[in-house]
Amino acid sequence: MTEIWSALSREILQPPRKVDEAVDRLLLIMNDTERHAVASVQEDELEQFHFCLGVAIRNAFGLHSPGSELAAACGADIHPDDASSVIIRALWERLQDDA
Repeated sequence: MTEIWSALSREILQPPRKVDEAVDRLLLIMNDTERHAVASVQEDELEQFHFCLGVAIRNAFGLHSPGSELAAACGADIHPDDASSVIIRALWERLQDDA
């Protein structure tokens, strides 16, 4: 049983490598109120999350780190700000699919 927990904690502590993995991780840590806040806006209103959720994503997922696999998965030579926007949009799209 502890082997499973050890493997899980190692996985959670590693930054996600793909956009879908980042969205999965966000959905694990966000509460219902936060999910609703993202889901309830129109697509063109997602920029309002740039300085809150976007900063958290950039810092927690290491988007500023050279060689970030997640940043590369968001687009070639993408700025961390733009990479977090890609992830937020993917989160929003997933929440729309779940609605």
